[in-house]
Amino acid sequence: MNENTYRFLAIYQTLATTLVGAALALFVGYRKWGLDAATAQRGVIGLLILATVVAAFTITLMIVGVIAWVDYRNEECDITDEIVAVGFRKRPQIANFSRWYETYVLLFILVSLAVMWLLAGVFLLPAMN
Repeated sequence: MNENTYRFLAIYQTLATTLVGAALALFVGYRKWGLDAATAQRGVIGLLILATVVAAFTITLMIVGVIAWVDYRNEECDITDEIVAVGFRKRPQIANFSRWYETYVLLFILVSLAVMWLLAGVFLLPAMN
């Protein structure tokens, strides 16, 4: 699961950086390219929506991975209860989510996405007149 989480994070970081870079390029060059401000604003919003979709996909993959791990671990505990001894391995507790690094990766994705939208709404879109 560790490898998958890092892979998903790398995909998110790469695509989010590319999409936000494209939005900034659109912000900087829309006048030179002969685009009107409304079209450029819609383009920036469209790129941010794509970044949001990438974030949602990444978060979904990570949540499914955590659910699969919990299921796998419960099956492992069932087997060790039968073969070794009852209670040999502790079952996973969802209440321990604050100890999982996936929690902080998910928070990073959500915070970075919120910051992208906030900065675009406060600085980029109003400046495109």
